[in-house]
Amino acid sequence: MEPRVLRCTVCGHEEPWRRLINTCRCGKPLEVVYDLASLRDRFRPDTPAGREPSMWRYREVLPLPDDGEAVTLGEGWTPLLPAKRLGQRYGLSRLFIKDEGKNPTGSFKARGMSMAVSMARYLGARELVVPSAGNAAGALSAYAARSGLRAHVFMPRDTPRTNIEECQMAGADVHLIDGLITDCGQRVAAVKDERGWFDVSTLKEPYRVEGKKTMGYELREQLGRLPDVILYPTGGGTGLIGMWKAFHEMEQLGWDAIDRPRMVAVQAEGCAPIVRAFQGGLDAGAPIENPRTLASGLRVPRALGDFWILRILRESQGTAVAVSDAAILTAVRELYETEGIFACPEGAACVAALPLLKDAGYLQGSETIVLFNTGSGLKYMDVLRRPAS
Repeated sequence: MEPRVLRCTVCGHEEPWRRLINTCRCGKPLEVVYDLASLRDRFRPDTPAGREPSMWRYREVLPLPDDGEAVTLGEGWTPLLPAKRLGQRYGLSRLFIKDEGKNPTGSFKARGMSMAVSMARYLGARELVVPSAGNAAGALSAYAARSGLRAHVFMPRDTPRTNIEECQMAGADVHLIDGLITDCGQRVAAVKDERGWFDVSTLKEPYRVEGKKTMGYELREQLGRLPDVILYPTGGGTGLIGMWKAFHEMEQLGWDAIDRPRMVAVQAEGCAPIVRAFQGGLDAGAPIENPRTLASGLRVPRALGDFWILRILRESQGTAVAVSDAAILTAVRELYETEGIFACPEGAACVAALPLLKDAGYLQGSETIVLFNTGSGLKYMDVLRRPAS
C-alpha cells in the first residue's frame, strides 16, 4: 500500500513520500509509516498463502503503489531449515536456520535493493550510488541492470574479489577505495549531488528497510508463530531493524498475540561497536578505530542506525555478542559439515555465538531459536582460504 508519510526516527519530523529523499533534515533515518488500521480486515496471517514465493507476497505492507512495477529477481521466501544435528551439539532442540544465501544475488541484500530500486525508479531516479563492503554493491548492480538504471558502487579495495567482479559483470561503475566502508561513504557524499546520483546507502533512504522487514513476515508465516530468539549478524543493522518493524506492524494489524523475539546482535571481536555500546549502557556507539575482521559485512566502524539497534536490543530483552575470526572460520566448516549449509562468514558468526550464549544461560534448550545466514559462502572463497588474523 502507499505510505502515509515518512517520519524521522529521532526528532519525529514528517516528510511527504512522493519524492526522492534520503534522511531527515536532522540527518537521521526516515521510517515509512502506513495506515495499517485500514488493512486490519483484509490482511491477515493467512492472506499471503498460495501467492508467489517471493517477498512481494506481502505487497499490502510494502510501499510500492499499485501503479508501480516491482524490480524483482524472485527475492525472498528463503528456506527456514531445522538444524537438528547442530542443535543437538549445543543442546538446542528447536534450532532453525534462515538461509538468505538462497536469494538471487546470494545474500539478504537482494531484498533491500529490490525495494530501494523499485521505489527509486518509481520516484524518478536515473542513476543510483552506494558505498558497500560487498553484497549490497552486488545487489544494487543486479537490480539496477534489471531496471535499466545506472549503478555506481564504491567499495574498499580489499572487498572479496567475487563481489567486485559481480558488479563489473553487471555493468556497474566500480570505484575501489583504499580504506573502509566509511571512507567509501565519504566519497559518495562528496560527489553524488553534483553528478545527480541518488544515494541508496544503508538507512540513508527509507526503503531498503522495507525490503528487509519481509524476513520478519516470512518467519511468522513459515513457523506459524514468532520464534523466541533471533540471532542476527549486525553491521549496518537494516535486517534487525526491518524485522523489528515487521513485528510492530503485526501488532498494529491486530494479529493474534504477538510475543516479540529476543533479538541478538552478533558482531566480530575486531569490529564490535554495538556490543561495546550495549555492554556499556550507551545509547549510541563510538566509532571503532582500525576495525579488523574477515567478515567484511561486519566491518562497519559505526552504523548510522546504532541508536535504533541498541533500542531494539533493550526493548526485546536481547543482547549483543562478539566472536573471533578464528571462531567464525571454524563455524563455517561446522555448519557445512553438520547441516550442509555453506554460510558466509557473517552468518557463521551466529553459529560461533551459540556456545557463548548457551554457556551464559541466555539460550534455553527448548526455545525456538532462529539463526540467520545472510549470504552464500561461495561468494567468499578467497576470504575463507586466508588464515584468521
